[in-house]
Order: sequence, then structure tokens, then C-alpha cells
Amino acid sequence: MTRISTPFSAKTTAAEILTGVDLSGRRIIVTGGASGIGAETVRALRGAGAEVTVATRNPGDGRRALDLSDLGSVRAFVAGWSGPVHAIVANAGIMALPTRQVAANGWELQLATNFLGHFALITGLHGNLRQAGDARVVMVSSGAQLRAPFDFDDPHFERRPYDPWDAYAQSKTADVLLAVGIARRWAADGITANALEPGYIHTNLQRHLDEATMRAFGAMDDEGNLLTPDYYKSPEQGAATSVLLAASPLLDGVTGRFFSSANQEAELVQGGPDATTGVAAWSMDPSAADRLWDYALAATANAHEASNAS
Repeated sequence: MTRISTPFSAKTTAAEILTGVDLSGRRIIVTGGASGIGAETVRALRGAGAEVTVATRNPGDGRRALDLSDLGSVRAFVAGWSGPVHAIVANAGIMALPTRQVAANGWELQLATNFLGHFALITGLHGNLRQAGDARVVMVSSGAQLRAPFDFDDPHFERRPYDPWDAYAQSKTADVLLAVGIARRWAADGITANALEPGYIHTNLQRHLDEATMRAFGAMDDEGNLLTPDYYKSPEQGAATSVLLAASPLLDGVTGRFFSSANQEAELVQGGPDATTGVAAWSMDPSAADRLWDYALAATANAHEASNAS
């Protein structure tokens, strides 16, 4: 299968992706769209004429409440939605929590927030996506998916030692597998799904990182001042790949792919400690995608039953 290339680069901004594109009449949901690259994604989509709903834990003007770690909150959001959805940009996330935390349903919190909440939202709005006729699902993953596969034996670190980066990596691998799962199931409904890594950007996502980690990234000096290395992107540039997948006509009909922060389809590679670019084979594995889909479906069904029982 030929890799897809675009005329864009890592320095292209989200607004530049949509130059000449008219999104009037298209309804798009962006999770975590109140800050960082999410806010820039919203800005670019609205600038092209789309009706954008910002789904966030702290709703304000033009926003709707959504706590992805709480499946009850996700169900309420879904129940309150009517009409078609032309795109969902699964942008919200948390990264590298220093200690193991769990959501109300017992899932490790990064996995619950970054993956399961989005799974429940997207599957809950399946009918609305189908109604659009040509809907897109965009999973904002990370280069961290190169670090670890999904551990079906102990996904919540109940037996293995908790590692903040392994937990984050697993959740981001799961996000790619969700795009693969949707591509395998919903093509006949006119729904496409792709995943991406946005690259390195200064945002609130790094709020749990200590100064030693930031210095290791080259993003902080010895006095604690933020630095912006050449390989970092601005938020406007960081949102570009999300916008590319959500709305560019260049990707009409494209599904089940992974795009790099350079706005090109990524090379399939073997993941592991030496991998620095590309998408890991374990992130694109169809059998793992099917297994994870069934696991998540059971979790959301059990949560719903528990809610009804209470």
C-alpha cells in the first residue's frame, strides 16, 4: 500500500492546511479544545466555516461538559447530542502521571481518559457519524506509541510496576488501534478514521513533567525557564495534522492510516527503545485492534449496567 504524501510540512499551520477549504454546514466535535493544540484546531476549523463543539471538563461559553475519565459524563454528552456529526477530533488527554491513578471503573487513569472515554464517545455517536454520510474520526496519538504495545495481560498496572511513560505509551497505542478498529468496521457507513502524532509543542499536556525531564527534552534551562528547541512546533503548527485529517479534501476516503507531525503518512516500523520515527507495527495490528475493541466494549457495557443498577 502506497504511503500518502501531502504538499505540507512540519512547519505548516492549521489555518494553512485549510486555505481555500469551505467547511460551512459541517458539525465537528473537538475534545480538549479549550487550550493548546485543541484550541488551535478549533480556531482553524471555525475559521473555515465549521460549526465546532468544544467538549471539555471545564465548560464555558460555546463549550459542553465532558469528562472522558467518567463514562457517565460521556453517556450524558451522547444523550444530549442530536443530528449528524461530520468529524470527531479525539484530542483531549493526560500524560505521564507520576503515580498510578485509577478512574471510577478501575481503569488506569491515562488509559481511561485517553482511550476508553473516547471509545465510548465515538461508539455512542456512531449513528450520528453515519448520518453525516462522510464522517471522519481523528485520533490524536503520539510518537510515544513506539515505546510500548497494549498489554492485554495487565493493562492497568495491577501486577507490573507502574511506569508513567509506559502507561502513557500504552494509551496512545490504544488510540491508534481504535482508528484501525473503526476503519475495519464502519467503512460501509461512510466513516473514516485515522491517527496522528502532533509532535513536540509547549502545552498544558506537560504539566506533570518534572524539570529534569523537561531539561532532557532540551525544553528547559537550568534556571527553570522554558526553551523552544528547533524540533518543537508552535501550537498553530501542532494542530495542523489534526486539521489535515479532520477536514482536508486531500484525505477524502482515506482510512486506517497514521500520520506524522510532518503531515505525511508515517512509515510502518518495529517499535521499541531504538525507534524514533514512524508507527509501530503493534499499533496497526488488526488482531490487536479487534481484541481491544471487544475489551473496551465490555467495559463500557459493564459501566452502563452498573449505573442502571445504582
